[in-house]
Amino acid sequence: MSIRHWPAGERPREKLLQHGSAALSDAELLAVLLGSGVPGKDAIALGRELLQAAGSLGALLGRPDRPVQAAGLGPAKRARIAAALELARRSLAEQLQARPSLGSPRDSGDYLSARLRHLPYEVFGCLYLDNRHRVLAFEELFRGTVDGASVHPREVVRACLKHNACAVIFAHNHPSGVAEPSAADRAITRELREALQLVGVRVLDHLVIGQGTPVSMAERGLL
Repeated sequence: MSIRHWPAGERPREKLLQHGSAALSDAELLAVLLGSGVPGKDAIALGRELLQAAGSLGALLGRPDRPVQAAGLGPAKRARIAAALELARRSLAEQLQARPSLGSPRDSGDYLSARLRHLPYEVFGCLYLDNRHRVLAFEELFRGTVDGASVHPREVVRACLKHNACAVIFAHNHPSGVAEPSAADRAITRELREALQLVGVRVLDHLVIGQGTPVSMAERGLL
């Protein structure tokens, strides 16, 4: 039976409007995004199939440009999922930039996690701050393993000067999901901190993004 023939209180869209988005399961939220099912499969069943194929909601949403395949899932539905993820990211970015200052580098953790957590490759980025620790910009600088061969201090220094940053927070993701700083992470952080000291830019933290809460190298005493 099509969802439109279900009792009103069980239809995902009506349920969301009446009880709020938190009342819906992941599959029901996906059903609202997808708008409709495909022949032989309603939108909730399609949402469940996508979640099962991806293994998790994060894995499904992490790469909307290279989505999990499901029979009948066309470009319009893929575009809706991609748009929803990007809107969430932009909302987090607005919240971050609206803060009068970052009281702790960990204040940026939600935004940086949303940007980097589900990428299947490693990315190193910088969150640039002014002298009051207000956010100026975020930029992805390098892709690939974070070590001395792929992260170039001169490029990081140049980027900080371009943004007129007085302080910076580094962030990179571990696609494995394990957010434990490696020896290479610690080494490149020290190298970057020493290079930026020469131009008066403070390194406040280096966040390692995996599953769960980002790991702060500042809190670990590794800066």
